[in-house]
Amino acid sequence: MSEAGASVYSASELASKEFPDIDVSLRGAVSIARRLQDPLAELVKIDPKSIGVGQYQHDVNQGKLAKSLVAVIEDCVNSVGVDVNTASVPLLTRISGLNPTLAGNIVGYRDLHGAFKSRKQLLLVPRLGGKTFELAAGFLRINNSDNPLDASAVHPESYPVVERILADIQKGIREVLGDGRLVRTLRPEKYTDEKFGLPTVQDILKELEKPGRDPRPEFKAAMFREGVEDLKDLEPGMLLEGIVTNVTNFGAFVDIGVHQDGLVHASALADKFVKDPHSIVKAGDVVKVKVLEVDIARKRIALTLRLSDEVTAKKETPAQQRGGKSQLPKRAALAQGGAMAAAFAKLKQ
Repeated sequence: MSEAGASVYSASELASKEFPDIDVSLRGAVSIARRLQDPLAELVKIDPKSIGVGQYQHDVNQGKLAKSLVAVIEDCVNSVGVDVNTASVPLLTRISGLNPTLAGNIVGYRDLHGAFKSRKQLLLVPRLGGKTFELAAGFLRINNSDNPLDASAVHPESYPVVERILADIQKGIREVLGDGRLVRTLRPEKYTDEKFGLPTVQDILKELEKPGRDPRPEFKAAMFREGVEDLKDLEPGMLLEGIVTNVTNFGAFVDIGVHQDGLVHASALADKFVKDPHSIVKAGDVVKVKVLEVDIARKRIALTLRLSDEVTAKKETPAQQRGGKSQLPKRAALAQGGAMAAAFAKLKQ
């Protein structure tokens, strides 16, 4: 799992409230472990700028950046939906219509009265009125409710549409949910009215076909090689699997499991000229790379996506690892340095 932002979370006020009697380093470990269980639920606790959102994040208008990031997070959380009986306050805060106070009230009511048994019960939460309920309830899932629709993305105000559909086909809700063949035979325009238009009915039918569908793609994790845990374990020529952590104008950084990302220069991303590295890879991609060079003293790793590339650079000597300087002339050393030297020389220009 990515460790990005774990140290920021561990020293935060939220972490001290969640784990008041646990050491800061252990809080970070818990955060990383929780990301394996539910990455979205855990990462919303951290300021996205602390996770790392791009090369130039500190060079743009910080107010506009924060506003844009918050909008993206809220869109993501609402698209996925949250289980109201397990969600934390930071996660609930991202739900449409809710704020930190209301999110805290929901958790407080849950702690006091036990798990919510239906969406209607949310109306008993202090300061959660009808308008807020209308905005938020459709994104809050309640499993094992008497009404199966409470665990779906169908909003409560749209339940009458479903009831009209069920009355028309003379079937119960549990018979229809998940029966794609049956749902696809229904004509959405038949169930529209002045309040519910065609797009709304179409969305309802999609949800009936695949209730509780998670819109997120399958989560793929890189399989780090066993025994390769530090820069000292790397050797030029090694073939490894890693995950792209950031893409810049000059290449891509890849996490290969050694606590230091390696650089794939733009010239090593493909067998053709690459004008924009973003057209080849994106953050989160799982890729196979070859190690070209390892510079332990400066904590730099040169990688290539062209697995057929020959490795000419050598792993630095023990003297170099201790900080000794190369005896080669600067130009000769640059030539011997291969892809890494070329990449970093270009950055200095």
